[in-house]
Amino acid sequence: MASTSEQPSILLVEDDQMDIMNVQRELRKHNVDVPLHIARNGREALNMLRGEGGQPPIPKPSVVMLDLNMPRMNGLELLAALRSDPEFVGLNVFITTTSDLETDRLKAQDLAVSGYIIKPLSFDKFGEGGTTVDGFSLFLDLLRLKE
Repeated sequence: MASTSEQPSILLVEDDQMDIMNVQRELRKHNVDVPLHIARNGREALNMLRGEGGQPPIPKPSVVMLDLNMPRMNGLELLAALRSDPEFVGLNVFITTTSDLETDRLKAQDLAVSGYIIKPLSFDKFGEGGTTVDGFSLFLDLLRLKE
C-alpha cells in the first residue's frame, strides 16, 4: 500500500531515445525534479513495477507516461495489463504518441487513460492544443509540483 508521503515519481515507458531525452529536457526546463524511471517497452515496465525478471520493484509511480507504439508489448497492451491488476488499476497513465488515430484514442479512453499527449512533446506548445493543456496541467497536479 503506497503512502501519500512518498516522493512523487514518473515512469516513462518509451522505446525512442530521442523522445526520452526530449521528456527529460522538458521536465528540467519546467523544474520538475522527481525520480524518472525509464522502461523501453511494456514488458520491461511490468517487470519494474512488479519486481519481476530479477529486479527489485520500483516505488509505485505518481504518473506513467506511456508510448503507444513499442516492441514486445505496446502501450495499449500494457495499459490493459495495468487496469486488470488490482495493485495498479488506479495508476495515472498519460499516453504519449505520434499517432492521432481516433481508434487509439477510443481504446485508451476505454482503459481509463488520464490524458493523451501528441508527440513531439513540448510543454511550451500546450497552449495551442486544446485537451493536451488539461492533460499536462493534471499531470503536474498529480505530481504536486504545480505552483
